Amino acid sequence: MKTRLFCSLLLLPLLSAAAPALRSDMLVSTAWLAQHLNDPKVVILHVSRDRTAYDAGHIPGARFLALSEIVVTRDGILNELPPAAALKSVLERAGVSDDSRVILYGDASVLPATRAYFTLDYLGHDAAALLDGGLSKWKSESRPLAKETPEVKEGRLTPRPRPQVVVEINAVKDLSFAATNAPASSPVLLDARTAGEFGGATTASAEIPRPGHIPGAANVYWMQGQASKDDMSLLPEASLRKLYESAGVTPDRPVITYCNTGMQASQSYFTLKYLGYDAHMYDGSFSEWSNAKDSPVQK
Repeated sequence: MKTRLFCSLLLLPLLSAAAPALRSDMLVSTAWLAQHLNDPKVVILHVSRDRTAYDAGHIPGARFLALSEIVVTRDGILNELPPAAALKSVLERAGVSDDSRVILYGDASVLPATRAYFTLDYLGHDAAALLDGGLSKWKSESRPLAKETPEVKEGRLTPRPRPQVVVEINAVKDLSFAATNAPASSPVLLDARTAGEFGGATTASAEIPRPGHIPGAANVYWMQGQASKDDMSLLPEASLRKLYESAGVTPDRPVITYCNTGMQASQSYFTLKYLGYDAHMYDGSFSEWSNAKDSPVQK
């Protein structure tokens, strides 16, 4: 179903278009959040692999969401989407309802938060946003912190899954063929890993038996969109557009992001959607591709 839906993109005429409108509602500042801490419709989620930073001091009212609750291992592939019913249960326990304005942030890394955004977007919840700069920026501005876990009233969430945002391996094979043979007119396959991983010189994951990249893919390391390793704020809009345009991303071309296991690619997915592009993600990513015997690997 997902493959058939996405492959239809290959048949669409690709026409030149102006830069898409910025989706400014997807990113909130620390100043905005400070003014909305007591808004009953705002649900703040601290997303991380473990509770260490959360227990040491989190944004007042924030609920902890473990990354392990929103990803599963399927057929040996890490960080896959769980069934919609399981995600509904997890998010409702965190207090998320259909009318919730969900603000996501991470601590050491932005990636768990962008993965949570991708998850909510897949479920059809359009009122999610990322806190620009995350907990680090909040702390650097000497804003208040809390250590207690807030009482949470269970939410009521109606999943409306969007299978079209998740691209499966058979569709990626078609996209790879198109990107290799007609690179100027095909959707863009975007590898969010380091240049070393893309080129096959290094590999950061034991799940990658054949280093390299999907043929026809372009490479923009996800960290290039952040201010720095210590400052997880997004770069200004003009800088982000220039970065992705250099990889061939234009308003008339859908973009499919991937990485090793769907974490780094979620940051690229978020950023491209924030910029107004037609973003999708290959959730199986290079872990699945590299392990599939009939999937070619380029170095």
